[in-house]
Amino acid sequence: MTSRRVVAFGGGHGLSASLRALRHCAPELDLDITAVVTVGDDGGSSGRLRAERGGLPPGDLRQALVALAGDHPATRRSAGLFQHRFVAAPADAACADPAAGEDGGGGPAATRGDGLAGHAVGNLVLCGLMELLGDPVAALEHAGAMLGAVGRVLPMSRQPVGIEARVRGVDPSAPDEVRTVRGQHQVAVTTGRVESLRLTPAAPAACAEALAAIGEADWLIFGPGSWYTSVLPHLLVPQLADAIVSSPARRLVTLNLAAEKETLGLSVADHLAALRWYLPELKVDLVLADAKAVGDPEPVERAAESLGARLVLAPVAITDGTPRHDPAALGAALVPVLGADR
Repeated sequence: MTSRRVVAFGGGHGLSASLRALRHCAPELDLDITAVVTVGDDGGSSGRLRAERGGLPPGDLRQALVALAGDHPATRRSAGLFQHRFVAAPADAACADPAAGEDGGGGPAATRGDGLAGHAVGNLVLCGLMELLGDPVAALEHAGAMLGAVGRVLPMSRQPVGIEARVRGVDPSAPDEVRTVRGQHQVAVTTGRVESLRLTPAAPAACAEALAAIGEADWLIFGPGSWYTSVLPHLLVPQLADAIVSSPARRLVTLNLAAEKETLGLSVADHLAALRWYLPELKVDLVLADAKAVGDPEPVERAAESLGARLVLAPVAITDGTPRHDPAALGAALVPVLGADR
């Protein structure tokens, strides 16, 4: 069987769910998986490292690597280590010898571990590798080898980006007022309605390796994930947008199971309309959604058709009632889709 080359776009938990589903498909379909990850995170551990050290925020990249980690017990332990997050050190925690720093050099950092609180080990590893190797792609390749990754993880750009949104009703006392909300985290938790989205800088250089993967792909997959902060940013990078439009690959959109804070007020069909709004030239072949999440399929079918796509409904949610994709169920739904000939 000829290998099928799949490029999945996104960030955070949504992209992780997509990658885990593709892992379920990989043996049957002989998939060659590449993840192209947003680089706009400015919250939590990633935001701290980005502010203090510069370079790309590592959190979404780490999650993609862990989703693709190999199945050998040693690599699974390494994946668990990458996900381990430090908690605050006890108030009386100190080194055995407070006068001695790392390597016996002395210094205040050696006496307390509070600076690690909140950081994921994998974030620190990726930050160190990017500084050591001087290139985020080389760092991700090295980290992927450490985890036995069954696919490749690439940043959408080698430079970090900012995410800004014009949001109506940020202040409940002024529901019609439109304000600019800056930063991925603030956009993600906004209580208003996002009316427009942009990146800073407006035209970051796309990762060359990502452009090559898009040009060679058989399938491009968008979603699930936070629409404004994980999915749409890819369409706002001009070089990526051009590559997506001109790629000979087929295109699949996997819809979310529920609205998030940043997309409250958007219908399922509105999510598809947003893709067309930000990239009018985008053509899609298939839209995959959970029937229970869609409800009345007619408006979603019309929105899919406006992109040139056919709507496919399948049970892809986990069975505990929470709005999360089941990687095995999503993978099972993807097999006949990705395996179909043109």
